[in-house]
Amino acid sequence: MDSNDQLLQRAARLIDRLEQLINPSPTPTDWDHIAFRWRRGLGLQPVARPHEIALGDLLCMARQKAEIVRNTQQFVAGYSANNVLLWGSRGTGKSSLIKAVLNEFADRGLRLVEVEKHDLIDLPDIVEQFYQRPERFVLFCDDLSFEADDASYKSLKAVLDGSVAAPPENVLIYATSNRRHLLPEYQRENLEARLIDEEIHHGEGVEEKISLSERFGLWLSFYPFNQMQYLQIVDHWLVAFDVAKVTETDQSIREAALQWALKRGSRSGRVAWQFARDWAGRLHAGS
Repeated sequence: MDSNDQLLQRAARLIDRLEQLINPSPTPTDWDHIAFRWRRGLGLQPVARPHEIALGDLLCMARQKAEIVRNTQQFVAGYSANNVLLWGSRGTGKSSLIKAVLNEFADRGLRLVEVEKHDLIDLPDIVEQFYQRPERFVLFCDDLSFEADDASYKSLKAVLDGSVAAPPENVLIYATSNRRHLLPEYQRENLEARLIDEEIHHGEGVEEKISLSERFGLWLSFYPFNQMQYLQIVDHWLVAFDVAKVTETDQSIREAALQWALKRGSRSGRVAWQFARDWAGRLHAGS
């Protein structure tokens, strides 16, 4: 073999390796896990250590918990259930509630698949894998929001309701967003509204935005916590972090918690958890 043939063979092997890096072959899915992430080109990747959150750790959202638990119970039992949109203020437990639902129903066949927004275009390929599976799958789309010219939301609309292919009976979509309609809303769009037979009809821009969120059969709204609720959540997490239960007379901790929230500009459950984590760490480090 002359040097030219050797050079051609080495070039061919190099090209093969580059193709594998650019277009990796998906690995067979390990269905023994309860949580997965979708990775383009790699398929469903199992999550070795899912975030375990108990429903009992989520306070001041009794109505939202009851609704999503009821919906999920119907789903895992094989009955009809709705896709769910959890929308509202940041840090109020929307994503945590979905993770807690997985923790609650995993032993009854519930599985969670996290799909990033930029991968929503792959939704038809994702759900295709579930038609013959016995498990019940929730596609988890966190912190969704789209711009007006973002085409990826059309794939979401098609899977929710509107494609020629029927979605699998064992798949639901649970999505969180700070926006009720998932798309930006502008004041000028209200000027498109018109009055017909004494009824208000929205303009095309608003109708397009509503058409996406309406495909979620169940809406759960989340609002900022008041001061009493915030302190209740702080109390709960301090106990979880092995700090003695806070009493109403222990004003130093409560004042510190309120100052913490003031600096963060939010009395959310996330801020309460972060304060309790910081306070417990300082206390145990100094003991």
